[in-house]
Amino acid sequence: MRETRSYDKEFKAQAVRLAKELGTKRAAEELGIPNGTLSGWVHAAKKGELNIGKVERTPQEAITLAEELQRLRAENKRQAKEISRLKELNEFLEEASAFFAASRRKSGREND
Repeated sequence: MRETRSYDKEFKAQAVRLAKELGTKRAAEELGIPNGTLSGWVHAAKKGELNIGKVERTPQEAITLAEELQRLRAENKRQAKEISRLKELNEFLEEASAFFAASRRKSGREND
């Protein structure tokens, strides 16, 4: 049966830093941990789910992050406009529904 080990946050952060220097496979071998485990930590760190402390970024990575931030802000702005439009449309539909419901009730009385 495999032994389940748990690692503290500091160990994970140091392991991810080492993986960036040596490569994931070599770092995992040196630390005596499964390559898949370390790969998961590296992936989590890239997604921002694992805090590894101060991160040094290359200029290319910084540009990529800036572009991503700009893209996300534009998408957020677009979605805010769409939400506003949909709210207005929903209000209109509610008013139209109320109007037609009242009209139907009124025409139903006239037929009686």
